[in-house]
Amino acid sequence: MRLATAGLMLFVLAGCASLSEDARFSTVEQAVKERTGADTKWTRGDDQANTVRGRVKELLAKPLGPAEAVQIALLNNPGLQASYAEVGIAEADLVQASRWQGPRFSFARLRRGDEIEIDRGVFFDVLGLLTIPLSTRASESRLQATQNRAAVEALRLALDARKAWFQAVAAQEGAKYMAQVKEAAETSAELARRMAEVGNFPKLSHAREQAFYAESTAQLARARHNATAARERLARLMGLWGEDLAFELPERLPDLPASVREGGELEAQAIAQRLDVQGARGDADALAKSLGLTKVTRFINLLEVGVLNNSETGLPRQRGFEIEIGLPIFDFGGPRVARAERLYMQAVNRTVEAAIEARSEVRETYSAYRTSFDLAKHYRDEIVPLRKRISEQVLLRYNGMLISVFELLADSREQVAAANGYIDSLRDFWIAESELQMAMTGGQRK
Repeated sequence: MRLATAGLMLFVLAGCASLSEDARFSTVEQAVKERTGADTKWTRGDDQANTVRGRVKELLAKPLGPAEAVQIALLNNPGLQASYAEVGIAEADLVQASRWQGPRFSFARLRRGDEIEIDRGVFFDVLGLLTIPLSTRASESRLQATQNRAAVEALRLALDARKAWFQAVAAQEGAKYMAQVKEAAETSAELARRMAEVGNFPKLSHAREQAFYAESTAQLARARHNATAARERLARLMGLWGEDLAFELPERLPDLPASVREGGELEAQAIAQRLDVQGARGDADALAKSLGLTKVTRFINLLEVGVLNNSETGLPRQRGFEIEIGLPIFDFGGPRVARAERLYMQAVNRTVEAAIEARSEVRETYSAYRTSFDLAKHYRDEIVPLRKRISEQVLLRYNGMLISVFELLADSREQVAAANGYIDSLRDFWIAESELQMAMTGGQRK
């Protein structure tokens, strides 16, 4: 019995998993790196935190591009770090599932007159030992699903940070152009006021110029607030505060790419790459393995083997063993198996739903991507050049004293409005391009 006990303990210890140094987080790092080109870290100590801090300072030392904004968010966002802790929790659950509960000891001392009886027992949970491989495989599947969810959260944060960067730069550029509109309106209103004072300008035209100046003043205030709000949203996503809020953005958005990607195989690529689809598959796989464990243990809830030692005053010592089996007399496990089966089918249907949504989101985002590209290209190649030629002709007519200064100022306002339209269309394209990337790799935010 002693040899059997020792052998059993060695077997259990050999099959135990242990906590890894990186808490199984390297899988998440690799998935994010492959899909964004950026690094992400789960900071769990002062040394790692100092390393991340130095990297963030290095990125903030120069004008911030979209790739740098994404990198800072993936390293420095505290909400993402909280999500990463789920991976460590899942790994701890896996290690716990791979370990046997170990023996239980019992001791009893009974006295009857001058006679003393002592019972000693050691009990082993044999059923728990036999089902360790099944429970471990289920925990491994849950860990993989948790890793996928953490990677999806990182990809969604990367998408939000990238979109926020384009919105912040566009809002900053739009506020600059709106300041030019307000300046032109102010000049026109002042000129109209002076001409009206000497009786050389109709009251209706004077009132119109004053009204446009008042409206442009309000629009400039709104544009400046929008620029501040967009910048603050970007700062929140990057996890910045204090002196880091003085980061510098470029003056203008990137130009349109020379060509656009074709949409022929995008759906198939999304099904193969999207982490939310992989996560749904992982959940279904974990539930399938849990279903197998439920079926194995449906008729036996407890199986224990014990070693007994009994001594009584004046009598020889008794030794033996005890087997304890828990049989569900009124519950034969049917409801538990039915519940596990239904949970599994629920996971299967959710996996199918995720695949259908993935295909639909790719088609939708690709349509937005192509439409926004065509619109931005139309503004760049048609509307803006036309407005520029019109402005050149208006200036020639003004120099020839064929039109008034008010018409010249009105044309400058229209030219600025066309430039703002191009900025908005360019911003919309880059946001649509970011959402297409997310639809291909991680799934849209619900």
